[in-house]
Amino acid sequence: MNYLILPVDQAESVSGTTTTSTIKKRWQWWLLVFLNIFFLLIGETAATLLGRFYYNQGGNSKWMATLVQSAGFPFVCIPLLLFPSNRQPPSPAAAVTPPALRLKIALIYLGLGIIIGVDDLMYSYGLLYVPVSTYSLICATQLAFNAVFSYYLNSQKFTACILNSVVLLTLSAAILGFNEASESSGSIPKVKYVLGFMLTLGASATYSLILSLMQLSFQKVIQKETLTVVLEVQIYTSLVASCVAVVGLFASGEWKGLKGEMEGFEKGKVSYVMTLVWTGLSWQLASVGVVGLIFVVSSLFSNVISTIALPVVPVFAVIFFHEKMGGIKVVALLLAIWGFASYLYQDYLDYRKAKKVSEHVELLVSEHVELLSGHRGGGGGRDC
Repeated sequence: MNYLILPVDQAESVSGTTTTSTIKKRWQWWLLVFLNIFFLLIGETAATLLGRFYYNQGGNSKWMATLVQSAGFPFVCIPLLLFPSNRQPPSPAAAVTPPALRLKIALIYLGLGIIIGVDDLMYSYGLLYVPVSTYSLICATQLAFNAVFSYYLNSQKFTACILNSVVLLTLSAAILGFNEASESSGSIPKVKYVLGFMLTLGASATYSLILSLMQLSFQKVIQKETLTVVLEVQIYTSLVASCVAVVGLFASGEWKGLKGEMEGFEKGKVSYVMTLVWTGLSWQLASVGVVGLIFVVSSLFSNVISTIALPVVPVFAVIFFHEKMGGIKVVALLLAIWGFASYLYQDYLDYRKAKKVSEHVELLVSEHVELLSGHRGGGGGRDC
């Protein structure tokens, strides 16, 4: 058997601290995962409900609905200012970033920001022209798109559990969508319905592409695993997306009707402003969760979690909009929970596999310590 050649004291130190260090890192990882899941689900659910509320109460500006999806990025600056220690480089060499790398990162922020801005616009049109249930159904297709993009761009491997999770979550949204679409799609003009359907489908594909490109950027270009990097990616891309929305708002002339839109808002001017503000903050909270899950896990996992909110939204719609909660909605919710559990079970299997590898390494180190200790003891006896 081949052994790693370490001094006895160092080997004993490694053997004694590996388990504690591994457990601590694993708990920190789980904490980050659940924190980002919480941000994503709460933010996406609130933002979707507020977006529907905006249109229901008289809002009609597609570019304004697009702008609020990214304009809340200054909110993300708060944790960045609260934790300035994250900005400290680990070494003097790491403080110097080559100009070529800076340019490449800047171009990544610019490109992703423009794509996000266009994607937000397509979602705004989709939410206006199709029923919210059909909107959820189409958005569920982002899992299928993400599976393709992750396979080619991120070398994502699929197991039976992951496939089961994707199918269940997609089926959950599909059941909900078919049920509600059959109840409320007749009042929408056919041309606008088709346009909204196609734009939402395109937005789902684009969103999946964005997630995969972000993961690829973390792995190949940025190559830094800190909270600061995650927040900076969100801030800079949202800044670019906001600029795209502002340009579109003025170029389309929709800005001229904003005053009348605010005055005609059914709940009043204050409610109009607060709806836009809280929609923006909710989208930023969701975006932080999305980027965080890409950073901690993968783009596919981030997409799976975001899909969970699709059947969850009707539950909150029952509370706030007094919609009926039929048996189909309950089944959709249970399927979503089952799909989420399936994905977590796969992660548990991966954890067990990694733990076995870690235990094997610890065993090798322990055998190495015993071997060197035996040589040391035997040598001492012969010298006496």
